[in-house]
Amino acid sequence: MKAVPILEEVWHVKDKLSREMAADPAAYSAKLAAIAIAEETAGRKVIRSAAGLREWVAEKERQLAGHSAFALNDKPSRNA
Repeated sequence: MKAVPILEEVWHVKDKLSREMAADPAAYSAKLAAIAIAEETAGRKVIRSAAGLREWVAEKERQLAGHSAFALNDKPSRNA
């Protein structure tokens, strides 16, 4: 998993919120705080820093690496 698509989504959301809040920093911060609380209440992870994002991406990459597209069948086939 690459971080670039994640960052693009973050930028998209930031731009959308900025348009909605008419670039008012106080309103923008309040809206982001409300979104974070709603996400945490729903049981979803909220990433609050670049380090947190790196950790999340690394964890997803570890999970994907553990799921191989191929499975080894160690039992001989009955047809052999």
